[in-house]
Amino acid sequence: MFRWLERIVLACCEPLSRYLPSSRGEDYPLLWHKDLEKHSCGKFSCAMVQGNPVCEDYGHVEPGRQGTFVGIYDGHGGPQASRFACDHLSRHLIRFARARGTIDEEVLNNAVAATEEAFLDCVRERFEADPLIASKGSCCLIGVIWNGTLYVANLGDSRAVLGHDHIERPDRIVALQLTNDHNASIVQVRNELNASHPDNPNIVVYVNEAWRVRGIIQITRALGDAYLKHQEFAIGTNFPRFHLKVPITRPVVRADPEVSSRNLQPVDRFVIFASDGLWDLLTNEKAVEIVNTYPKKGIARRLLVSALDEAARRVKIKYDDLKKVGINERRTFHDDITVVVIFIDHNMLNRELSAPGMSVQGFVDAAPRRSNFNIIQQQPGSEEELDDMP
Repeated sequence: MFRWLERIVLACCEPLSRYLPSSRGEDYPLLWHKDLEKHSCGKFSCAMVQGNPVCEDYGHVEPGRQGTFVGIYDGHGGPQASRFACDHLSRHLIRFARARGTIDEEVLNNAVAATEEAFLDCVRERFEADPLIASKGSCCLIGVIWNGTLYVANLGDSRAVLGHDHIERPDRIVALQLTNDHNASIVQVRNELNASHPDNPNIVVYVNEAWRVRGIIQITRALGDAYLKHQEFAIGTNFPRFHLKVPITRPVVRADPEVSSRNLQPVDRFVIFASDGLWDLLTNEKAVEIVNTYPKKGIARRLLVSALDEAARRVKIKYDDLKKVGINERRTFHDDITVVVIFIDHNMLNRELSAPGMSVQGFVDAAPRRSNFNIIQQQPGSEEELDDMP
């Protein structure tokens, strides 16, 4: 009943300016943000913070006239695969959607498969000169809002979490996880791996305080990681740091995403898309509570700061001290983190924007541009629009 009053009191007791630095400014140059932009059925907020010496995360939001695209790409082994996915996956999705005349689960599956194959083509071209390119991979989490439906596809352990009103108690917010984590640390995932590889008793090995596929990688689904999928790239002598002593004979990491859809309901308020760096530090419930409590503007930054504050607390230092830690030591405290919060305005779900929102790519400081995320072509020959997409 008094939720609005609670928000005002909390906002006044803990001013936003205390934690929210300017975009890539002197106060916190490792943190990037867009505080509030419009999309096809509401507003969105996004932010990223770097934890690795080279940031392996990429975030992408394409808010078009007819729908909204979100991509979270969490790389491992380097940024090559995540940057490739960020540059190409939305292109493939638009191409398949235009050919089909709509968005559906098949379109998302096809877009991921086309991105995977295109990246493998790049690996083949570069493998002889740079064999380690076959060890580059990326988790991929994509979401599309189209005609009142939210579609989600996931490879890896990035996560989408919906915040919706409690049906019986509208004063409460409920966190609903929309994706499954594809990580060997989960018992069910390990059981599935063992069942699908009965001839390989060492398909999952406990190494360095974690369960890992072939003792190497925790992720069980990803884009890239060619040396764990195709025998032509599985040459053990080229991967001493990964201890691939016995080349694979068939894929041990999957490239097919889990895809789901949800008809958006009046109780659905927002969706948090984030790489696992956030979920390592905040529970689903805590993240949803934060988004529900504070103002929309800057909410993605507030989630990041809450996560960083937790990272500092775990090692018994202050948040301000964590901000001073150099880039070469940051990974000890936290991973790269990418967050996109999509707010849903149900009055706008079935209306086109008068103008598309601004296209956003995290940590990319190019001049802002209007989004080209349009599925139904307005004029013949508009396929050229794809050339302008990232």
